[in-house]
Amino acid sequence: MTGPREYAVVVPTIGRPCLDACLRALAATAGPPLAEVVVVDDRPAPDGALPPPSAGDLPVRVLTTGGRGPAAARNAGWRAVTAPWVVFLDDDVQVLPDWAERLAADLAAADDGTGGVQGRLTVPLPEDRRPTDWERGTAGLEQAAWATADMAYRAAALQETGGFDERFPRAFREDADLALRIMGAGWTLRRGERVTRHPVRPAAPWASVRAQRGNADDVLMNRLHGPGWWERGRAPRGRLPRHLGVTALACAALLGAAARRPRLSALAAALWAAATAEFAWARIAPGPRTRDEVTTMIATSAVIPPLAAWHWLAGQVRHRAVRPRGDGR
Repeated sequence: MTGPREYAVVVPTIGRPCLDACLRALAATAGPPLAEVVVVDDRPAPDGALPPPSAGDLPVRVLTTGGRGPAAARNAGWRAVTAPWVVFLDDDVQVLPDWAERLAADLAAADDGTGGVQGRLTVPLPEDRRPTDWERGTAGLEQAAWATADMAYRAAALQETGGFDERFPRAFREDADLALRIMGAGWTLRRGERVTRHPVRPAAPWASVRAQRGNADDVLMNRLHGPGWWERGRAPRGRLPRHLGVTALACAALLGAAARRPRLSALAAALWAAATAEFAWARIAPGPRTRDEVTTMIATSAVIPPLAAWHWLAGQVRHRAVRPRGDGR
């Protein structure tokens, strides 16, 4: 078994209330003691210090990074510790009571070539109704590869590759980028046996619209790792090609109307409406189909394709000078 104090935990946060539940669960887990917990306060303009965590005797240290993003926050965390293993947890997860014991077993089973061991995420969904679109999206984390919601990396692998790429400004794709670089440097990654609970956090109705900013990050991934990164990174492809086509139909309808070509405009508009309806139904059908959910899905399904196209185009411009990676970095 892994001996005491062979790992440290890094938790980036923007001060969400769920941080307290995360640290309390960490303090309550049974197993070998950890070296320390580093909470990285990444609020852009902190209004005072973080509230003292209810973490018992957990050795918690707080760093501040001033809103530079989760990649920079995690880098600040792992660079501040000396343990040979660094476990990254998100502030909205809750480890299970036997997590530390299972983590010790996961790390003990790692050979010298293992650079990282992923935890298993479980997302509790409502038992009395079908999950919403947002809840189903969160549940997808159960199958996600190398998600830093619970990911242990060997410090040597982080040092060799330089850690997280801070050009990824959101909690999106920075984990896949690091995993690909670590594997590219010759390390192996595997899935462990420890389990971490990932509750569905509250979200505004338009959260799926804001999530379209991730299309720019996919452009950066393509620049860095080539188009084959989806398979190597075990990342499911989204609907971007369809979104681009739907957006093109909307543009054709508008241009046809402006050019006084009513037949072209009407055909493009009809195809746009059919494609938008298909997208909306694909999101409505597996859900609870309540009035609020249906209304939200219809409205956002009309807005998402052009926003996805916009962020994709913006990413093409923003990352046009990025060169492919030639090594583990």
